[in-house]
Amino acid sequence: MQMNGRRFGLDKTNGKIMGVCAGLAAFSGIEALWWRVGFVVGTVLGAGVLILVYLAIGLLADRMPQAN
Repeated sequence: MQMNGRRFGLDKTNGKIMGVCAGLAAFSGIEALWWRVGFVVGTVLGAGVLILVYLAIGLLADRMPQAN
């Protein structure tokens, strides 16, 4: 997926678990902290559905290319 010339990918370097929130942060420009808070709140309020979304993204998305 591309937006404004940026491609989404898992950011394993800056990630905490699978790199999903760090990858979303790099892609969208929104800090990873807010993505993490959103996933936690959404999981609690949504009866755990976002855990499945998080796992699906973490398992299906490609890694972000490393900057040399």
